[in-house]
This record gives sequence, structure tokens and C-alpha cells, in this order.
Amino acid sequence: MTVATQVDISVDDLTGGDVIALLEEHLADMYATSPAECVHALDVSKLKAPEITFFAARSDSRLLGCIALKHINPLEAEIKSMRTPANARRTGTGKLLLEHLIRFASDAGYQTLWLETGSMEFFAPARQLYQRYGFSFCGPFADYQPDPNSCFMCKTL
Repeated sequence: MTVATQVDISVDDLTGGDVIALLEEHLADMYATSPAECVHALDVSKLKAPEITFFAARSDSRLLGCIALKHINPLEAEIKSMRTPANARRTGTGKLLLEHLIRFASDAGYQTLWLETGSMEFFAPARQLYQRYGFSFCGPFADYQPDPNSCFMCKTL
């Protein structure tokens, strides 16, 4: 499958069954690949917090993926819950979501984007994507603690 020619990325209210199912799949994968105490993915209720802006990518109403931005302070934000369903992987959807979020964060006045992802091989494609977009490895940020199961990355906007 190739990425659809018309992809709409917009703020989502996290009430659609397809979005909820994708986030549940995301959490299941996180718990399957990381020790429970090292899983930092958020469930739907936590993604509805006022400091989070959640986006969904769709083509002809078909969900292609999601990504969220968590406000840390007026100059810093964190990427959360970037996910594409299996049938949309390697289609360019992840790139579109990341590009959208970087533009959104820059337009909102953030100067630094942070993220936490796993250190295991399962997360290698995500780490490679982030590096291609100028993220570099760094130490823990916000409330995170050093953890051999986590990689921390940041990008100056």
C-alpha cells in the first residue's frame, strides 16, 4: 500500500472506535516490548488531558495514524503516541504525521521538541525516522528518569 494522495491530518477528540482501537494496539505493543514500569505511552483518558493536542491522519475517513503533542512549558513540548496501523506502515504516513507536528509546534511558538521511545530493536524504525528529521539523542527531560529501556531525543525548532 502507498500513502493516499489526499491525507487529512486534524485535531481528533479521541472518541472514534478506530482511534481507540489503534491506541489500544499501541499500548499492547508497548507492554509486549517493554517492562511495565518503563511504558510511558498514554491511554485514551490521559491523552484527553488539556495539555495534549491529539491528531489523527485520515484518507477517505480511513484512519492512517495518530500523533500527539504534550505541552511541557511555553517553549517546550513532547511528542506522544505516534502510531500507524500495520496496513499503513512504510507508506509515508509517519513522515506526514511528524512533519505536521513539527510545523504545528513551531507555529505554536515551541522552541524544543522532546520525545521518549524504547531502546529495543522494535523501536529502531521510529528512532531512525526521528533522526532523519533532526532529532538527536539526549538525556532524560521533564519528569523522566534514566532508564536503559528508554531513549530520549530532542530537536530545536
